[in-house]
Amino acid sequence: MNVIRARKFTAEGAWGALDIAQVNGTTVRLHWTDQPYRWHINDGAEVFAVLDGTVDMRYRVLGPEQVVT
Repeated sequence: MNVIRARKFTAEGAWGALDIAQVNGTTVRLHWTDQPYRWHINDGAEVFAVLDGTVDMRYRVLGPEQVVT
């Protein structure tokens, strides 16, 4: 078993990732960042969990931009 402590996890650069599991053929990754992320389009389901800190998640679904903190 690999224990990862959120407050101690970092990567070599912003949005660096560590693959932590495979679930039904889908890779689960733990990302670390201290920088904003650029807009992108997801072509499938996505799970986003904040383990430490605060994130303003901005998104659009066929309309104006929305924000969830």
